[in-house]
Amino acid sequence: MVRCSSSSPDETRAIARAFASILRPGDVVLLSGDLGAGKTCFVQGAAEAFGVEEPVTSPTFVIVRTYRGSVRVVHADVYRLTSMGELIDLGFEDLFDPGAVTFVEWGDAVAEELPPDRFEVAMSGVDARTVDVRALGSAAARSPEAALARWAIA
Repeated sequence: MVRCSSSSPDETRAIARAFASILRPGDVVLLSGDLGAGKTCFVQGAAEAFGVEEPVTSPTFVIVRTYRGSVRVVHADVYRLTSMGELIDLGFEDLFDPGAVTFVEWGDAVAEELPPDRFEVAMSGVDARTVDVRALGSAAARSPEAALARWAIA
């Protein structure tokens, strides 16, 4: 795991752009943290790194948004879902397109339904943010430490 420090939304987006350098189509990124911790801001930075030109906004009310860039970006928000059954009824497993990078906000609530080979990004704070990035399963072979060294804290 690598812990990063961010003092602004722009810096959070920069951390995400650097992190995106190790992502590949088929990857899943679980995002967790309180309201206002910067989850959507993080996805904005990663999407920018993939050449997405349209505004990236929170999918809270629509559940899923898809963006086109050099890699397709799927951005899901499961905050409003009330049960695992609801998630399954939505066909959530179809979101894991091998040609896309999928970001799941509030993913800790559905972690058992997500692929075991994934990245987890835990965010805390509002003004001064802490961003913890962890690679699980086969994703661990692409450890984020080198990509995020500039922002890493002990």
